[in-house]
Amino acid sequence: MKQIQVSELIAALGGDLVGAGDTVIRAIAPLEDAGPDAIAFLSNPKYQPQLATTGAACVIVSPASAEAASARRGEGQVACCIVTRDPYLYFARLTQWWVRNMRPTRAVAAVHPTACVASDAHIGQDVEIGPFAVIESGARLGDGVRIGAHCVVGHDAVIGAGTRLEPLVVFGFDCQIGERGLIHSGVVIGADGFGFAPTAGDAGVKWVKIEQLGAVRIGHDVEIGANTCIDRGALGDTVIADDVIIDNLVQIAHNVKIGRGTAVAGAVAIAGSAEIGANCILAGAARINGHIKITDNVQIGPTAPISSSITKPGAYAGMYPFDEAGNWEKSAATLRKLYDLRQRVRTLEKKTT
Repeated sequence: MKQIQVSELIAALGGDLVGAGDTVIRAIAPLEDAGPDAIAFLSNPKYQPQLATTGAACVIVSPASAEAASARRGEGQVACCIVTRDPYLYFARLTQWWVRNMRPTRAVAAVHPTACVASDAHIGQDVEIGPFAVIESGARLGDGVRIGAHCVVGHDAVIGAGTRLEPLVVFGFDCQIGERGLIHSGVVIGADGFGFAPTAGDAGVKWVKIEQLGAVRIGHDVEIGANTCIDRGALGDTVIADDVIIDNLVQIAHNVKIGRGTAVAGAVAIAGSAEIGANCILAGAARINGHIKITDNVQIGPTAPISSSITKPGAYAGMYPFDEAGNWEKSAATLRKLYDLRQRVRTLEKKTT
């Protein structure tokens, strides 16, 4: 098992050391489960009591928790900790460093003999193409791209340098993703949008398919969770900007546009031609109507149905109708007391009749 000293972590990631720099680390673990060879972190103040009981060899803490972290072992021994302004961000960067340096080394990148790669596909340097993957005519894979087993990259699609497709991804024809992306298993990029024109048929309504002529354009540093679907545009393109993160089981319909740095949690559904601004957060199972616009820096609460455009930054929540989060919370609190209020009114009515 690989190991590293805390002083080496600080040299790589920064932070201020308290305690012994030669403390050995072999694992990353949560405070409550960490053993004597693990490093843990404290970010949320509600877990502060766990500092006294954790078995972690080292803890990543903020300056406000440094004294408690360094005193947690008592007996005059200063416990090892790394002090940093943002422990959660430090933890995130630690996990990235850990994957690069502590996990087993990958095999040399190569094209698996069972992969089917078109003769006119452009394959960059240090590209890995897994078993039974298909790379169609005219596709372009940048340097360092990783294509997992059973993936399909459609004709004329573009995969930017350093981007990784996990197994069983379908990346449709003429679609593009920038550099350093990550697409998890089961994702479908560039399926047809849901476009049909109704007409009268012999047995009722008949739906006439509208061919989807656009594509999907995805920026740099985008991560897309498992089994998410992003449909191609009907005429223009569906566009996902740089630094967007998308969770599992998200539906993004044709011609949607999502601004830079926006986060979309699991089971969100965004209907066609909706425009989501930059630096927004869409919580789990939110529903966004089609053809509306949401401005930058908006937070949508879980399960909220957004039926009209939002022009003012801020937090919005609720069921029917949605509202600014503060207003909706007041309404929800009043609703909880509605039964008691009804009983009081009944009592007063009886006294007055």
